[in-house]
Amino acid sequence: MFKKLRNIAKTRPAGVIIYWIIRLYSATFRLKIENEAQWLDYLEKGGRVLVCGWHQQFFAEINIFKKHKKYHPALMSSQSLDGQIAAGVVKNAGFYTVWGSSSNSAIAALKQISRRLKDYRLAAHILDGPRGPAGVVKAGAIAIARIAGAAIVPVVTVADRAWYLHSWDRFMIPKPFARVTIKFLPIIELPPVLDKTEYENQRKKLEITMRPYLKL
Repeated sequence: MFKKLRNIAKTRPAGVIIYWIIRLYSATFRLKIENEAQWLDYLEKGGRVLVCGWHQQFFAEINIFKKHKKYHPALMSSQSLDGQIAAGVVKNAGFYTVWGSSSNSAIAALKQISRRLKDYRLAAHILDGPRGPAGVVKAGAIAIARIAGAAIVPVVTVADRAWYLHSWDRFMIPKPFARVTIKFLPIIELPPVLDKTEYENQRKKLEITMRPYLKL
C-alpha cells in the first residue's frame, strides 16, 4: 500500500496537488526576502546565475520559484522516487528538470544543465543532494558554473520555528506562521582559470560561506 501511494505521488496530477499544498501552506509564513535585487540585476544585464542551496531548506524556498518562471530555469534532480516527486513539484513552478545526480549519470547531467544555463542564463542547484552528506558542497556546482560561465548565488533560509525531519539532511519544514527569511548571499564570480587546487578552494569557500546557516 505504501509503495502504491509513493508511485502515485510521482505522477503529474500529484505534482500539481503537492505544489499547491506547499504554496498554500507557505502563504502562512511571515516571509522576508533579502538581497534578491543584486543577482536579478546581474541577470537582467546579461549575466548567467546559478542559485545554490541546501537540501534541508528546499521546502521553504519552493514558494518563491514561480516569480522566476520567465527565465525558464533548470534544476538537476535524481531519478530516484523522491527526486521524481520533487521534479513534479518544481515543474509547476516553471522549472525544467535535468535528470541525473552526483552518483548517477553525473557527466551527462552536468553537460545538459550547463547548456541550459548558457542558453537561458538561470539554473538552480542543490549543493548536497540527493543523499548527502548534509552540509558538504559537492563538486557539481563549481563545474556547472565554470562550464556555463555563470556566477554562483548562494541562498539560505532561516526560520524562527520549524520541524526537522529524521532524514539524512534533517529536512526543515517551518511551522505555520513562522518568521521565515530567505537570504541571498553575495554573488561569487569564479576566476577565469581554475586548476585543481583553485577548484577545491572555490568549493570550500562556498561550503564555509553557507554551512553556518545549516542546522545539523
